[in-house]
Amino acid sequence: MRRPLTRRTAVLLAGAVLVTSQTACQATTGDGPARPTPSVTSAGATPSPATSPSRTAAWPGPDNTGVPKGMRLRPSGSITVTKDGTVIDGLEVHGWITVEADDVTIRNTRVRGNTDWWGILQRQGHSGLTVEDVEIFGNGRVRTQFGVLNQGGMITVRRADIHTISNGISTEQGLIEDNYVHDPKLYKGDHVDMIISSGPPAPGTQLIIRHNTAINTLDQTGAIALFQDFGVVHDVTVEGNLLAGGGWTLYAGAGVKGTSSNIKVIGNVFSRKVWPKGGFAGPVAYWDAHGRGNVWRDNVWEGGGKVTPE
Repeated sequence: MRRPLTRRTAVLLAGAVLVTSQTACQATTGDGPARPTPSVTSAGATPSPATSPSRTAAWPGPDNTGVPKGMRLRPSGSITVTKDGTVIDGLEVHGWITVEADDVTIRNTRVRGNTDWWGILQRQGHSGLTVEDVEIFGNGRVRTQFGVLNQGGMITVRRADIHTISNGISTEQGLIEDNYVHDPKLYKGDHVDMIISSGPPAPGTQLIIRHNTAINTLDQTGAIALFQDFGVVHDVTVEGNLLAGGGWTLYAGAGVKGTSSNIKVIGNVFSRKVWPKGGFAGPVAYWDAHGRGNVWRDNVWEGGGKVTPE
C-alpha cells in the first residue's frame, strides 16, 4: 500500500535536517546580493561566471543544491536549444528545456515543469550536456515525468534539487553527483525512481552516481534503480550516496537479460527514516554477487551496521 502523505515529509538523515521540499513558488530574487544578469549565450560568447564553487561538503540538501540564494532569475517560456555550446544561465523557465545540440550548459536556472514528460531533455544523437545548480519540479497536478531525461550521450548533472516529479534523473551514462532528488509524485501507471538507468551505457562510457541524496518517500520503486529494460547493465559506480525509501531502496542491476558486470556499490549510507527496512520491502534487490568485476563494499545503515544484499 502507499504510505499516506498529508504534507511534505521532513527527514532527519545523517545528523542534518533535510527538509524534503523547498517552497516551489519562492521569490526568484531570494536573499543576498544580486548576481550577474541572466543570459543565454552561444559558443564564443562570454557567459556569466559560475556562482557556486564547491558547496557539497555535507550531504546534498536544500541548502547546498539548486539555484544559489540571491540569484535574480529572468522569466522564460519553454526553450529548444539547437546551437552547439549554448549556455543557459539564470532563467526561470515555465515549461521545459529540450537540448538538440552538443556541449550545452544549463546552470543557475529553475525549471517549473508544468506540462507532461520532462524538465530538461538531451535528445538522442547529442552529447556533452552539463546541468548544474538548478531546481526542477512539477506543479503536482499535471505530471512532469522526468526531471532530467538523457536520450543522448554523455551528461553531467551536479548540485540539482529535483522534486515533485515521477522520475528524477534518467540516464545510462555520465556523471551524477551532489544532487538532492526527493519527494516524488505518483501518477497512475508510473514507476517512481529518483535516479534511474534502464540499460547499459553507450560503448566506451560508464555511469557514475556519486554523493547524492536520493529519497523516495513512496513505497515504489527505488531511490537508485539500475534496470535491464534495454540490455544488460554494466560499468556503473554507485558510491557515497545517502539513500532512503522506495519499494527497494537500490535495484542493483541484475535481470533476465544477463549477468551484470563491473557494478561497484561502495560506501553508501542507507536510512530507515522513510521505511523501517530502508525501502518498503528492503534495502537492496537484484544484486549479481558473481558478476565479473562486481563489488559490494562498505555499505552501511545510518547509525551503524552493514547493509548486505539478500
